[in-house]
Amino acid sequence: MMRARLIFAVVVFEAMIVFANAANGPAFQPSGPDAAAFGEAGHYPVGDRSTWQQKPFLVGSYSHYASIFPSHRVPHAAVPWNFSRSEKPPAITYEFKGHTYTLEQYLAHFPVTGILLLKGDTILLERYQYGRTDADTFMSASMAKSIMSLLVGVAVGDGKINSLSDHASRYAPGLKDTLYGETSLRALLQMSSGIEFEPMVNGVKGNTNTFKLIDGMFDPSADPLALLAASNRRAFPMGTHFDYSSGDNETTGFVLQRATGKTLSEYLAEKIWQPIGAEADAWWWANPAGQEFPSSGFNAVLRDYARIGRLLANDGNWNGRQLVPKSYLLEATTHRAEDRQVAPGVATPYYGYGYQFWIFPGERRMFVMRGANSQYVFVDPVSKLVLTQTGVHSEGSDSENGNSECMALWLALVKQFGK
Repeated sequence: MMRARLIFAVVVFEAMIVFANAANGPAFQPSGPDAAAFGEAGHYPVGDRSTWQQKPFLVGSYSHYASIFPSHRVPHAAVPWNFSRSEKPPAITYEFKGHTYTLEQYLAHFPVTGILLLKGDTILLERYQYGRTDADTFMSASMAKSIMSLLVGVAVGDGKINSLSDHASRYAPGLKDTLYGETSLRALLQMSSGIEFEPMVNGVKGNTNTFKLIDGMFDPSADPLALLAASNRRAFPMGTHFDYSSGDNETTGFVLQRATGKTLSEYLAEKIWQPIGAEADAWWWANPAGQEFPSSGFNAVLRDYARIGRLLANDGNWNGRQLVPKSYLLEATTHRAEDRQVAPGVATPYYGYGYQFWIFPGERRMFVMRGANSQYVFVDPVSKLVLTQTGVHSEGSDSENGNSECMALWLALVKQFGK
C-alpha cells in the first residue's frame, strides 16, 4: 500500500512538473486522458483518408491534417504580433453536473489537445496534451465557417459585395436560375435558405450531398456547382427556418471566391492573417479546382486561433485598424429580433445563430466559433476574454442544450475574469 501511494505521488509530482513553468509559457503534457486508445503507444500516429477519423488516429490526424488532404497555404506574417503573459496561471474552478472541478481535473479527464485563455492582450494560460506542442496546427472543423464569415464582412467593406440582400447569382453566375442562386447572402449566412440540400430518408436528414462535396475535394471531375444546382426544392420560405446546411455554406464560398477574384486562402492571408500578425502558416483544405471547403478543413496553431479571438473581441479592430467592418461583426454576432428563426432557443435548444457564429442567450453579448469534437473559440467582447480549445471528443447533444462541460468551464471563466 505504501509503495502504491509513493508511485502515485511520484506520478502526480511529475505531471505537475510538466505543467509548471515559472514564466507561464506554454506547458506540454506527453500524455492525456484515455491516451492508450488515442494511440499513445504509436506516438499518436497520423491516419490516412480512410482512417483519420478512427480513434487511434484522431490526435495525430487532427494536428497534421494538411499532410493527409490537399490544402492551400495561408502564409504567416513577416513580423508576428506577440502576446504578453501573466506571471503565473490563475487558479480556476467550475461546476458541472453537481461537482466542482479544477482546470487540472478538466484536463485530466477531457480529451483536450490544446487550451489557451486570453484576456485583452495577455495569455493567462496555455497548455497542450498528448504530446502536442505550440508548433502543431489544429483542425478547425466547422470553426472554418466563422472564418469564412469574416471574409464576407471584409468583402462587404471592400465593396466586392454590395449588400447581404443580394442574391448569390449576382456574384456566382453559374448559379443563375437555381434556388441557391435566388437566395440572399444573408439567408445563406444564417443557414436559412430553406432549400432541402440533404434529402430526407424516413423522416431523417442524411449527409449524402455533404459527403459528395467532400469526395469532390479529391475528384477533378466532380462539379460542386452542379450538386448545388440540383437542389431544387425549397422546403421553407427563405429566411424563415434554420437548417445547418453544407449547401448554404458551399454557396457562400462560391460567392466569395467569385466576388473577390481570389481563393479564400489568398483573401484571408491578405486581409486578416498577415494583418493580425499570425505567427505560423495556416492551411485550408482545397479541391482540384482550387476551391477551399468553406465548411471545414482549416488548420492553424493555437495562438493564431487566439489572435482571431482577439480580433473578434475587439469587433474587427486590430490595434487601431478596422480589418472587418464593425457593423458587419455586430450583425454577425448579435441576435436581431426580426430573425426569429435563428434566435437562441429556436435555432437550437440553447444557442442562437448569426452569420456563421453561435450566439449565447441573455443580455450579455457572447458568441463562439464551434467545430466537431470540441473545437472552440469563445468570445466575450465586454471583458475581451477569449478561450480557445482544440480536442478529440464530441459532447453530442449536450452541446446543443448548453450542457457541455466546456461550456460550464467557459461560463465560470466569464464569472471569474469577465469584468
